[in-house]
Amino acid sequence: MGERQRALEDLGMSRFWEGRRVLVTGHTGFKGSWLVLMLARCGARVHGYALQPPTKPSLFETARVHEHLSGHAIGDVRDARALADAVEAAAPEVVFHLAAQPLVRASYREPVETYATNVMGTVHLLEAARSAGCVRALVNVTSDKCYAEDASGRPHHEGDALGGYDPYASSKACAELVTSAYRDSFLASQGVLVASARAGNVIGGGDWAQDRLVPDFFRALDAGEVLEVRRPDAVRPWQHVLDPLSGYLQLAERLAGGDATCARPWNFGPAAADARPVRWLLERLSSDAGAAAWRRAPGRHPHETATLLLDSTEARRELGWKPRWPLQEALARTLAWHRAWRAGADMQRLTLDQIAAHAAREPVAA
Repeated sequence: MGERQRALEDLGMSRFWEGRRVLVTGHTGFKGSWLVLMLARCGARVHGYALQPPTKPSLFETARVHEHLSGHAIGDVRDARALADAVEAAAPEVVFHLAAQPLVRASYREPVETYATNVMGTVHLLEAARSAGCVRALVNVTSDKCYAEDASGRPHHEGDALGGYDPYASSKACAELVTSAYRDSFLASQGVLVASARAGNVIGGGDWAQDRLVPDFFRALDAGEVLEVRRPDAVRPWQHVLDPLSGYLQLAERLAGGDATCARPWNFGPAAADARPVRWLLERLSSDAGAAAWRRAPGRHPHETATLLLDSTEARRELGWKPRWPLQEALARTLAWHRAWRAGADMQRLTLDQIAAHAAREPVAA
């Protein structure tokens, strides 16, 4: 049995993705690069549309993701014409929309750019899919931050009210509303099944974004500096990036197979025990990395939600999806990736090996 067939069987998808034409927007980003490698490993013909890699270094370049692409277009989702041309050229049956301005603090600095990218970029993609005639399934990746804040402390369910205090969260709630309107007004009647996916705070190797906890920790560690942390008591639903991505693949397969009951929002969050305070994550990282290089940042900081929790019961019950790596293993895999990169290892091979290891792992309990 060949490696590709084993990969397909490992992921429980038979031969579904073999030869399938797929478009990933935001494919040069952290999450998009992992998704491209997952899809390529299963035999998909993956096309990408995105800006240049957003950081230097980047997972896209470090893992040589371009080697696994059938098409690679550099462009901005705010450019409706260029995006429509890319969709037409790729002729995808399945689309994953990941292109976004993904950072809360950046949204305070650049709110207009955030709304233009996250809201109008989504409009442009849905309009392109509406006109293309080839798209059968579309998964719009939004955020757990799209929910309106409340003081209940309970996990958010897909039916909860949308909202957002900061421009980033608000823009993702807007993107959800846009997705729903296009699904109901246009795409469902054309046979294009559209769903949105809301994941937790993802971690994993190859993330160098600014103002994200784990990349900031590694930067401070490598520089021998002390990391200043804004809100060490904030609680987040932490998960390895491969866990929600595996859910997106399962969801897209159901949509492409014509299951209209799946054309709606979905949460893909970790087990309840893995929703932890920032300080818990930092203490584990510091212990495992052999350093305790952080402290609370002084002064006032922009508003951020104190507690974010996701209820993923529907994805577990109706899609059969479950996370595979508990948080402690997700941290260990992330640290192993970073150490291998520092040692000059072949990061494409290591990244693919982690994808294979994740696929082979039994799901964890709720």
